Amino acid sequence: MIKTYFYNHSKQEMIHDVDLDKINEFLHSNEDLLWIDLFNTSNQELQYIANLFNFHPLAIEDCLQHSPRAKVDNYEDYYFFVFHALRYHEESDTEITTLELNVFMGPNYIVTIHKRPMPSIGRIAAACLKSKEYMNRGADYLLYSIIDGITDEYFPILDRLSIRIDEIEDEMYEYDMELVTEEFLALKRTLILIRRVILPQKRVFATINGHWQFPIQEENIPFYIDLKDHLERIADSTETFKDLVNSALDTYYSIVSAKTTENLNILTMISTIMLPLTFITGFFGMNVPLPFQDSPYTTLVIFVLLSMLSWWMWWFLRKKFMS
Repeated sequence: MIKTYFYNHSKQEMIHDVDLDKINEFLHSNEDLLWIDLFNTSNQELQYIANLFNFHPLAIEDCLQHSPRAKVDNYEDYYFFVFHALRYHEESDTEITTLELNVFMGPNYIVTIHKRPMPSIGRIAAACLKSKEYMNRGADYLLYSIIDGITDEYFPILDRLSIRIDEIEDEMYEYDMELVTEEFLALKRTLILIRRVILPQKRVFATINGHWQFPIQEENIPFYIDLKDHLERIADSTETFKDLVNSALDTYYSIVSAKTTENLNILTMISTIMLPLTFITGFFGMNVPLPFQDSPYTTLVIFVLLSMLSWWMWWFLRKKFMS
């Protein structure tokens, strides 16, 4: 599916679903802006767009395959970007997944390519049908608007992860080891994936010696500075959450170790108490003549002796190990 949006600067109007066979007319003026959005597109449609703009085969290959890292490539006449949005499904086996967005940006056009619906693009596309607020400031501003929308979707995910970390800190004392360990591992996998996505994305918007990696108009630079700040906040949050999860996991293992040690102490006490009792009953249970064997009080004396010995050993061991 190919959607097109064209902003005519001289007439101050928006046009959608334009005829791409007349693309030279739409790219004639650098003040105009053409946005082509390809959603769930076929290889034929993608190749058609590539031929119109003479995109490099390596960039088209990246669009056809999954690229795990965000990046920006300079092809002289245009720039090629790879970004990733996140989808969070807490109850799903695959808790968090990525949606790839490929972007070609030229002086007066942008081509976006994605396989699945993306709310940030859908929201901007719907606005472009009614107004020119996203298209009248240049291609770099439209790119910012799209990426800023993707970045804003990270914050609710981080808020939910923060709540989950607080919940698991309480669950450590209540739930089984298997359930708590699975929750810890799921959180760590989620945080690792977010970091693997956000760190390369942050580098795309990094400045080198005060210069951006792609051309940005002077009036749009404050927007990109704000975008950089958002990405840095997300990266810092994931680092903080990672430390919190690791600290909670260390605490949990300490609790498990303490419980294990306590159980071993109890078993040791029981074994220590039973050892002399077993010896005494075994001694008097031998089938050989023993003194006082025929006395009716022998059993009572042995029972009292065993009880007193058990109580004394329990008291001594409890005082030694539990104090």
